[in-house]
Amino acid sequence: MIYLDSAATSYHKPKQVAEAVYEAMLHMGNSGRSGHEISLTSSRTIFGARKKLAALFGMDDPAQVAFTSNSTQSLNIAISGLFGKGDHVITTAMEHNSVLRPLYREETEGMELTVIPCDEKGTVRYDMLEEAVRPNTKGIVCTHASNLTGNVVDIRRIGRFCRERGILFVVDASQTAGVFPLDMEEMCIDVLCFTGHKSLLGPQGTGGLCVRKGLEIPSFCVGGSGVQSYSRTHPSQMPTRLEAGTLNGHGIAGLSASLDWIQETGLAAIRKREQQRMRRFYEGVCEIPQVKVYGDFTAAERAPIVALNIGENPSEEVCDALAVRYGIATRGGAHCAPLMHEQLGTVSQGAVRFSFCYFTTEEEVEKAIQAVKEIAEEWT
Repeated sequence: MIYLDSAATSYHKPKQVAEAVYEAMLHMGNSGRSGHEISLTSSRTIFGARKKLAALFGMDDPAQVAFTSNSTQSLNIAISGLFGKGDHVITTAMEHNSVLRPLYREETEGMELTVIPCDEKGTVRYDMLEEAVRPNTKGIVCTHASNLTGNVVDIRRIGRFCRERGILFVVDASQTAGVFPLDMEEMCIDVLCFTGHKSLLGPQGTGGLCVRKGLEIPSFCVGGSGVQSYSRTHPSQMPTRLEAGTLNGHGIAGLSASLDWIQETGLAAIRKREQQRMRRFYEGVCEIPQVKVYGDFTAAERAPIVALNIGENPSEEVCDALAVRYGIATRGGAHCAPLMHEQLGTVSQGAVRFSFCYFTTEEEVEKAIQAVKEIAEEWT
């Protein structure tokens, strides 16, 4: 199988990730629950992962990194904790449902919501930000890169826009953490939500949110913490404030190993190879008459994603043909990005998404190009 579905989850991972999970299952206990060596081993591993993530995202205090199961949980914690009735929040049409659905839920409870549209290439309309701000605007929540088109949002620009107006800025870094540089202080990010199983190359069931020091988010879930057990309320100190119950220590051990690999390999080297694979595929399919490609490929930096359609053929059927006939794994359909499909006019057809990673080979890219050419010739 040629795996070109990395935007959904990383399939190819450094071997040390699996090794770290295996070792953790043999030797790790429950972090923060006891003082014996097996428990302390878990605590040290988890704290080490916090330190690596804090460094990766430009944070001074590892305690401001709280672990969750994925970006969706992180975004729910941030959105439900920071925004509510009477507040106004701005988001974009580029968003994944992990942003949209928590916002829609708050909207039913009295929060006001404005969605900034995109242009014909799926790029957010920055010129509409200023007019969207109201006296009660409390925050902007947006993705760093579209999981459908691969278009990257200028979060540095939006972050400064927010900071100048005293507006909170929450970023969904699901498609960019581990590939693009992210500095919370320099980019004026208040909350950064990430998942471990995509470009961070860690196990599924890992993720988290990094919270600017001084910003308090209420506990989303309360319960066991290992500390202050006689208190009727959950501890308020970070990261325990947002981490009730036993953490996925085994998964975090794997994530810690993947962070080491990313540090050793370098973000620039990872990004360069992924961009090369993505650009070569785009160049190989964009001139096929029957193929329509979505997104802005004039941008120098973009996530390694190419979404396309072949004629009027349903995207799921094209994906099935790629898998069955050519052994190529892609994703069709809506990609949990309903507003982006509305903007692109692909609601009924969906789109075939090819997403590349550091481990994608040049030969695999060429085979994928040839497969698209053959299907386009036969089906249109």
